[in-house]
Amino acid sequence: MDQTYGDFRARREATVWQRLNRILRVLLVLAVWLVILSLFVPPYKRLVQSRAEIDNLQVQVNEQQTLLSRQTREVNMLKTDVTYLETIARDRLDLMKEGETIFRLEPARAAKAKAASSARR
Repeated sequence: MDQTYGDFRARREATVWQRLNRILRVLLVLAVWLVILSLFVPPYKRLVQSRAEIDNLQVQVNEQQTLLSRQTREVNMLKTDVTYLETIARDRLDLMKEGETIFRLEPARAAKAKAASSARR
């Protein structure tokens, strides 16, 4: 009877060690996975930030190109179109031709601002 009891204890101890070995293996795999993850997360964050910055810069480039094309078109019109040049010059210098009547309309924002400031007084 002592022999069977000894075998039972040996088997029980073996299973405990097997369980501990399994737990150790899982912990090692988890530790390796966390190390790998910690190595790749910071560069990935920098990559995402860089892509966002590139997108913002591309938007700025597109806006600047639009502005450049608009101003280039205006310069070309000022150089080539006499009527456009005359219209712009008369508008900026507040000049008018004989027999011409000029009507100036205030923008809606300026009118609202004046009304609001007069209402406060």
